Amino acid sequence: MQKVVKALCDALTLAVKPIGANASFFFFMYALGCVSSWAVLPDSKGAKVYDNLYLELLLDTYALCIVLALLPLAVRRWARGLLYVALYTTSLVDVYCFVKFQSTLTPSMLMLVGETDTREAGEFLRSCVSPGVITSSVGWVLALIILHVLTALRLKFPHIIPHRTEQRLREAGRRIAAFASETYVRAAAGLAVVIMVVWAAVVSADNKQATWKLMSGTNIGEVEHTLTEKDHAQLYLPAYRLVFSVYANSLAAKQIDRLIAGINDVRVDSCSYSSPTIVLIIGESYSRHHSAMYGYPMPTTPRQQRLERQGRLVKFTDVVSPHNLTSFVFKSVFSTRVEGQKGEWCDYPLFTEVFRKAGYHVTFLTNQFLPKAHEAVYDFSGGFFLNNPTLSEAQFDTRNDRLHTYDEGLLDDYDRLKGQGGDHNLVIFHLIGQHVSYRQRSPKDRKLFKGDDYKELKPNLNARERRILSDYDNAVLYNDSVVDRIVDRFRNDDAVVIYMPDHGEECYEGDMHFFCRMHSAEIDARLAHAEFDIPFWIWCSSRYARRRPEVLRAMRAARDRRFMTDALPHLLMGLAGISAPCYEPRYDLLSPDYDETRPRLLKGVTDYDRLEGI
Repeated sequence: MQKVVKALCDALTLAVKPIGANASFFFFMYALGCVSSWAVLPDSKGAKVYDNLYLELLLDTYALCIVLALLPLAVRRWARGLLYVALYTTSLVDVYCFVKFQSTLTPSMLMLVGETDTREAGEFLRSCVSPGVITSSVGWVLALIILHVLTALRLKFPHIIPHRTEQRLREAGRRIAAFASETYVRAAAGLAVVIMVVWAAVVSADNKQATWKLMSGTNIGEVEHTLTEKDHAQLYLPAYRLVFSVYANSLAAKQIDRLIAGINDVRVDSCSYSSPTIVLIIGESYSRHHSAMYGYPMPTTPRQQRLERQGRLVKFTDVVSPHNLTSFVFKSVFSTRVEGQKGEWCDYPLFTEVFRKAGYHVTFLTNQFLPKAHEAVYDFSGGFFLNNPTLSEAQFDTRNDRLHTYDEGLLDDYDRLKGQGGDHNLVIFHLIGQHVSYRQRSPKDRKLFKGDDYKELKPNLNARERRILSDYDNAVLYNDSVVDRIVDRFRNDDAVVIYMPDHGEECYEGDMHFFCRMHSAEIDARLAHAEFDIPFWIWCSSRYARRRPEVLRAMRAARDRRFMTDALPHLLMGLAGISAPCYEPRYDLLSPDYDETRPRLLKGVTDYDRLEGI
């Protein structure tokens, strides 16, 4: 029996050895994980650290100690040193980014670092050691590093502390060592370690599996879609965020390389410039079912309806978006590839490249996709091909360089930059529209609707839900005013204006108590109507209508055709009179050769027109 007990005690003792062999590493790296998480907590009500922080951090730190314990002592010391440098540096950078840019490490931030020159790098390093930064959350990490260094110096050079204090510490150490050497104490400690590690492994298993799934995506779109899932991975440590950022950038780089390789292959056979000025307005998160122009009972689109009554705005009644995520939509809409064609979106020319090659002056005014450090992976994924310097130069002649709280700021950008235009212009306005949070999308003095206005329309909603619904409709109403002012800028030009949002939006549709989007893999008719049905219209100036009455007739004849906006480039090229290998009339909504029977594949999978209830 004694042999069994001894064998059991020896086995349990083994569990402590990885920590014993790397005691300082275990303590300080665990502390670093905690400090790094506390330091990046937003200063907002209800902010909290990752729920499983302490147990999963224990598991990760213990796993590193096991790996280190398996190494020869000489190698182990070097490995620990390298890990110290890597982990402390990553944490410092992560927390610094949070303090300076209100964001931890992201793919966009890493991409910006890659585009930083020597002067900017020097300014960055100088700002890191400024008093304001040191006294911020960054100081917590620095304090831990200093404590670690002082501890290491005491162990290496004990004479740097007073002799009497050193003797007391040594005596305390001897007593602790003697107590810990007792068999039952070592066994008890081993049992505690086993219990804690097993418990941590069990409760951390889901996040580890989710992390593996996230890091296994074959392209940036797949990774992005994984992040829309409810139980996606929590990258709770700076090191994980850095690895993910490097990984996401590597995936994006593959698509960028393919796009860059194709720049010189873009070919235009001829261009008649049949529309001297083409304006494309891309809205955001706009459900057709919240547009009064399409029958919504609240007066959300008075200005667009006035334009429609004047006879030169034609609304299209059956238009859907190919995706319900902005970044996916942008890739689909900018690429001349349509759903169902072979290859990927990045294997085809971007319509902006084609227009530049044809001789149009292309202006891109965005209120979302400027390169910025704190953008989410969704914005990074949607904007990386627009913001890459080489691709941006291939697509655009003129761009704005700042974002605005409200979309009307883009009007000032246009007024400031329009002098750069040429005889033939393609102007793209990219709005923030009705993007969540809805309340922030319209100025306080421009809000018309209140929660109480929906008591009869939506009696099933509570006061908070009605307030959110009113915020959304106020954003739609404000969007109406912005769009009207954009149209007004081209009223006296020979111009045609196309309006489309990227995708729809849920906002308490039917009996649903839900807003935003579900990103469900299974698309039914209800979800398709809410998240993929979009408003779409074309307006032309009086001069344009007089000179090209056949285009206005074609617009009116096509108003009820089925259309999906992945084919938008072909409509635009048709309006411009561009003849190119990538232009296909069967995808051009206004062409007599338009193929209305083409399957409209939502997310590339679900045929919209075959959904039961459509």
